[in-house]
Amino acid sequence: MLQVWALDGIPEIAPGADLVALIVAAARDELRDGDILVVTSKIVSKAEGRIIAADDREDAITAETVRVVASRTSPAGHTTRIVENRLGMIAAAAGVDASNTPEGTVLLLPEDPDASARALAAGLRERLGVSVGVIVSDTLGRAWREGQTDSAIGAAGVHVFEDLRGQTDAEGRPLIVTMPCVADEIAAAGDLVKGKAARLPVAVVRGRADLVGPLDLPGARSIVRPAERDMFHIGSDEAWAAGFAAGAASVVAPTTPSA
Repeated sequence: MLQVWALDGIPEIAPGADLVALIVAAARDELRDGDILVVTSKIVSKAEGRIIAADDREDAITAETVRVVASRTSPAGHTTRIVENRLGMIAAAAGVDASNTPEGTVLLLPEDPDASARALAAGLRERLGVSVGVIVSDTLGRAWREGQTDSAIGAAGVHVFEDLRGQTDAEGRPLIVTMPCVADEIAAAGDLVKGKAARLPVAVVRGRADLVGPLDLPGARSIVRPAERDMFHIGSDEAWAAGFAAGAASVVAPTTPSA
């Protein structure tokens, strides 16, 4: 049976906060071997001091951007940039976030979410003596679907995929490509109990101890699809414009017949 609940009692996080100690105090000895903690990336960013003035948001987005995937300007004049950030993630505004932050500030994503997750998992295992996994989550949009859901941007001590390839389905047919991204599914489950405005930044997921393993398992960076297998490298308008430009460049102007 899968159980998911949020931890009460975690205060507002300031730079330098000891997240391991705060989670241990909030957990009240409830954690067991095989539990997976879903930690909102915002508190990791705050503890790591990844806070900047809100006036610097656009410059920060540019600094965090490796590649612009799509850019759209609304009738009101607001421009939304969907970009690949330095972590390899495709996200609006490179993950630079103005929600649930102190007035006049915005947050950058953690410098290395997988390393942050490893530090949390290692600290919790050492202090509590239980083998737990940690997922650092953030809210992302999805191509082709409205709305957002939480996804794993950092992971440690957790298998991020459940590889079912080579097994058979209920009808006995072989599974060829089935590889659920269980880290994203767990991150989304955690968000159901954490909410967006309840100030409950950490959730515990119990019932999938089979996914918990050593701290050196591949992290969430392994979820990012390599560029050579990316079938949707840029936005539709950008792809059309590039194709139109390439076609126009290939047209050879007619020559004037000599007299």
